[in-house]
Amino acid sequence: MASQEELEDANEWQEALLRVRYAETDKMGVVYHANYLVWFEIGRTEFCRARGFSYRDMEENENAFLVVAESYCRYKAPAYYDDVLIVRTHITELRRRSLRFGYEIVRESDGVVIAEGETGHVVTDSTGRVRTFPPGFAELLLSAPSESENVGEPVPEDEPPL
Repeated sequence: MASQEELEDANEWQEALLRVRYAETDKMGVVYHANYLVWFEIGRTEFCRARGFSYRDMEENENAFLVVAESYCRYKAPAYYDDVLIVRTHITELRRRSLRFGYEIVRESDGVVIAEGETGHVVTDSTGRVRTFPPGFAELLLSAPSESENVGEPVPEDEPPL
């Protein structure tokens, strides 16, 4: 559907900020590996929102669902409790019935890439039958993001102890 040139022209990294919560870490204070997939979801959700639509729009108005068909994550450095992370998301492939998102998770304090990955999605209807993208959504995915600051979960400012 979209050529590599179209992807390169229209696609820039979308960034979302988050702060690692205590519940996301293991006994050693390191982020548990499964949380990266949750953060990838935050990244792709914000990617879509920045382009003027949400998953909910597709599901409720168009009976179209982006089903995760595969996921990959390479862990490059540990993340710890209270780290502020930047989830960077972009589209690596867009076809009539599927798309791929690429991700980088970067620690804000030192710029270290702590993980990178990709998810592959198939467009289905509510019964799980594969279908094409609803009209207009592929174009929105390839559009430039609206002007806004980094989005995602709020990153609380450090507060002095009580």
